[in-house]
Amino acid sequence: MVRSKSQKVAVVAALSGLVLTVAACSSSDPDSTDSSGADGTSAGAASLWVTTGSDEVLQGSIDALSAAGNGELTMQVFENDPYKQKLRTAVSAGEGPTIFSGWGGGGLEAYVEAGETESLQAVFDAEPELRDRIFPSVLAGGTVDGEIYGVPYNGVQPAVVYYNESLFDEVGVEVPTDWDELMAVVPVFNEAGIAPFSVGGASKWPYLMWIAYLTDRIGGPEVFDAVVAGEEDAWEDPAIIEAASMIQDLVEADGFIDGFSALDANQGAAEALVYTGKAAMQLQGAWAYSGTYVSAAKDFVEAGDLGWTTFPAVPGGAGDPTNVTGNLSSYLSITSGSSDEEKALATDWLLHGVMSDDYIDTLMGTGAVPPISGLEDKIADSSAPEWNQFVYSSAEEAGNFQLSWDQALDPIQADALLNNLEQVFLLQITPEEFAANLNEAAQQA
Repeated sequence: MVRSKSQKVAVVAALSGLVLTVAACSSSDPDSTDSSGADGTSAGAASLWVTTGSDEVLQGSIDALSAAGNGELTMQVFENDPYKQKLRTAVSAGEGPTIFSGWGGGGLEAYVEAGETESLQAVFDAEPELRDRIFPSVLAGGTVDGEIYGVPYNGVQPAVVYYNESLFDEVGVEVPTDWDELMAVVPVFNEAGIAPFSVGGASKWPYLMWIAYLTDRIGGPEVFDAVVAGEEDAWEDPAIIEAASMIQDLVEADGFIDGFSALDANQGAAEALVYTGKAAMQLQGAWAYSGTYVSAAKDFVEAGDLGWTTFPAVPGGAGDPTNVTGNLSSYLSITSGSSDEEKALATDWLLHGVMSDDYIDTLMGTGAVPPISGLEDKIADSSAPEWNQFVYSSAEEAGNFQLSWDQALDPIQADALLNNLEQVFLLQITPEEFAANLNEAAQQA
């Protein structure tokens, strides 16, 4: 079965995504669960806050730490969407955990600038063999001003196009490799009573992959680099306006399933539409493979009905079609307000427990692909070698990997981006208004 039209591109986006992020609330928060049964932090112990996703893999490493008598970690698990605000509030109030997870980029930079996160540069410099195992593009996501503040702890997660192969066979069309082909299959699927794409619009963040890929395909990575750099009127670059216009063209062509704005991305509803045959495709991070498709529709995957490919090229665009967007990985960082004893325990675990050989084996057992060099033999022997190799090679070979826009930006711009992008998809504002609104938000940041 052909899994993709271009197997180089999909994985790096998976890096960015990463699907684990750590939450930032106390154990009394009603949305959290304390997976270790402990409460609070005591001497000789440290606390770890994460979101749902890779908590089972982390728990194995935590159990190994405890069994070896090297300390105790208490892990709390939270839902993804409220995470960032909870983390921001807790850490600012001095009530955060010893170790917290995030996506790197602008979010991590904000904690660094506030003096709330410990630099790990010195300890990595002391053990360069550990640092050099990590893909440089991924380690860069946890680096601010040349210093390492975040350690990747889950798989590379590019945003990829998943598709139902049987539906393509049913309607007699090929998986699109460029935007013109994509727009051409939309009416074919609609005439067959099949939605071309599903998307969890109620969560807003799935919309980001569309604007990021289209902007990159049209104008190249330099367009968003200018936004991140704070260049004047960077949001009004013609590539961004054209990307928003193309999204609205797709919406107006009924490219998305009816009611897409009400679908919750955290409940697997968008994936379910693909594996139940109601939607042909979905643009989503690599985390959806093991997190939903394998766990919720194992028979569908094992039957060879799930396909994957890279985001289509845009004819005449300046961007390299091997470029990817997504989450390089999720990162674990140490709060500056922790005690020296907690910091010592946390540092030792981050360097030697996270991404140890046993941890890598367990992580790969979930279908994730760690951003660690020299895993070719493990990938060949994994339970999903074709998928894992697709992700791994994409991470290594992509022309550019762009961290998810909301994570690359400061919180003010990120919130404005999500709110305005939702209005683009709902046809409530024009592409020009989208760009102008974000320029205004950038001036306030």
